Amino acid sequence: MSDLPDLRVMIVEDQALLAMELELVLGESGCDVIGCAMDKAGAFAIAERERPDLALIDVNLLDGMTGPQIAQRIVGEYGAAVVFLTANPEQIPDGFAGALGAVSKPFDEQTIRAVVGFARQFILHRTVGETPRRFRLAPWLTTPPDDIAPH
Repeated sequence: MSDLPDLRVMIVEDQALLAMELELVLGESGCDVIGCAMDKAGAFAIAERERPDLALIDVNLLDGMTGPQIAQRIVGEYGAAVVFLTANPEQIPDGFAGALGAVSKPFDEQTIRAVVGFARQFILHRTVGETPRRFRLAPWLTTPPDDIAPH
């Protein structure tokens, strides 16, 4: 792996300890963590300022179930890839709001590393690799169009 980070990643998670753990794992996985937000306003501010390649977004935040709203805007306006994090898989929106997929909490370092690898392959090469364990692939990726349009 190169010494230079290849992905600019933002974390949207309202559990501070989990956000810090994710930041550490992402850094060790060759990512540049460009910011952490706990709510919709913070997420949009970071996205506008930093233009992430990837966003890990909790579905249910301090300001309610705003994760899907954040994801739609981050994908639509900034072209970033999104992965949902959730303790409540039933809250993942139909079609996944443009996200690549979702990881159920609790998760371990190995799962996050595998998901980052999957996202990296999609972002850098626009190809869909093997689905990591404990990662629920978004429906739109199971039969992607030729140009993988949502991104």
